[in-house]
Amino acid sequence: MPYALPAARVLGLTLVLLSAAPTALAAEGWSVVPAAGGAADGRPSVYAEGAPGTVLQDSVSVLNPGTRPLTVKLRGADADNTAGGAFTVRERPTDTGAWIAFAGQVDGRRTAVRDLSVRVPAHTRADVPFTIGIPAGVAPGDHPGAIVASGGGRTSAVQVQLRVAGPTLSALTVEHVRVGGGRISYELVNRGTTVLAPRLAVRADGVFGTLLDRAPRPLPVELLPGRRVTLHEPWTGPPALDAADVRLTVTAAGGVHTTATASVRFVPWGAVAGAGGVLAAVGAFFVVRHRGRSGVRGPWRRGRRTGADGVSEQPRTEVELTGAVS
Repeated sequence: MPYALPAARVLGLTLVLLSAAPTALAAEGWSVVPAAGGAADGRPSVYAEGAPGTVLQDSVSVLNPGTRPLTVKLRGADADNTAGGAFTVRERPTDTGAWIAFAGQVDGRRTAVRDLSVRVPAHTRADVPFTIGIPAGVAPGDHPGAIVASGGGRTSAVQVQLRVAGPTLSALTVEHVRVGGGRISYELVNRGTTVLAPRLAVRADGVFGTLLDRAPRPLPVELLPGRRVTLHEPWTGPPALDAADVRLTVTAAGGVHTTATASVRFVPWGAVAGAGGVLAAVGAFFVVRHRGRSGVRGPWRRGRRTGADGVSEQPRTEVELTGAVS
């Protein structure tokens, strides 16, 4: 658990044999985790809370179960959501990531640094302290961050859940609901100052009755303040012919309750096009047949005509010839 301390306090680095580290360690390669503080199972993330103007302290552990020494570079970062809601970090920190510092050396003097390289011997755990200096005047609420570790050709991170003391606001909106392609697509926007774990309920009512009625369930996303994500709800086997009103209801802690609706019509366009083609063909058949019956009139109906001398003659057809004449 982080605690407040004077900003000038110098942090140290502790190396411990891996056999003495917590048991829930990744054995397939190096890892970085919140310092366990003697607990057997460790913590899933670093949680810190303080007022503006205070400095908080905590530690992370870099674990090297391998047979060779390892050098890992640590830095602070701002947490973020991907477009689909997954956890990621921003390249340039401007919030919590910029407030995280480690104990390092500059020109031979020990001082606070933003980036720190740590050399971890084989079969060893390195406990690395860090500080979070909350600036004065920062808005209260959640300021999610991370400590990113890079080394051995890969990158890992520990989430830092920082809450600045003061009044908070939980607010969420559901926007741009669309139905198509066997799914319901929508956007969630966190318009408050707290991290939200939303729950979604779905209902769709058609002309002939209820088509969907899904009870509230947790969504696989932690939506950070100010972030927008696009999510999809599967809808397999929608009706072939119907008109439906779709309603999404999203709730979260802090009294969050918001809804959004969309209307959709299901029309079997393939069947409609096929039926239209059949009707067009039938109509063309009757038109051609009618013209065939009405195109011959008078004495041509019986196949003969009467000449001036009263002798019946075979009907003649006039043909226009083109080309050379021999």
